[in-house]
Amino acid sequence: MRKLIVSEFVTLDGVMEAPDMWSFDFQNDKTGEFKKDELFESDALLVGKATYDIFAGSWPSRTGDFANLMNSIPKYVVTTHDAELTWNNSHAIKENIVSEIAKLKEQPGKDILVAGSSVLVKTLLENDLIDELRLFVCPIVLGKGVRLFNDNDTAKFTFVSARPFNTGAVVVTYSPVKK
Repeated sequence: MRKLIVSEFVTLDGVMEAPDMWSFDFQNDKTGEFKKDELFESDALLVGKATYDIFAGSWPSRTGDFANLMNSIPKYVVTTHDAELTWNNSHAIKENIVSEIAKLKEQPGKDILVAGSSVLVKTLLENDLIDELRLFVCPIVLGKGVRLFNDNDTAKFTFVSARPFNTGAVVVTYSPVKK
């Protein structure tokens, strides 16, 4: 069975919204290697429609190993809209979301990677579909923005690993305790 990995850039106060506005100060060649390795350990990308639109507006024009994989890897987009998915190898999941994602996990292959997609991540957590939660924690507090967890969310996790970087960022990996 494939692992579903949620990988998120977050601030110290849990904000995950618009990491392109605050995370670059905490990235360098070493963090880039980590993100590249993470993608190359996957063979599918699962995202919500808003994250898909951001990625589809950026990645098709890029080149290099990372971009080539981003552009060729199957992308599964959870959406309630009938919008056309124009980015190469994109597939909509519009109905029976939980069961369709569970079926993806049962297929042979490498990890399934989730990035961004706050609403989708909450659905995945609520339905015990996440195998690992990787938080790329940046040492910054924003005070406002979409957070990974809401005030009333509850969940329990088991520590897997931590990897510090000389930028001050730390990737902390947890496994959700199944309900």
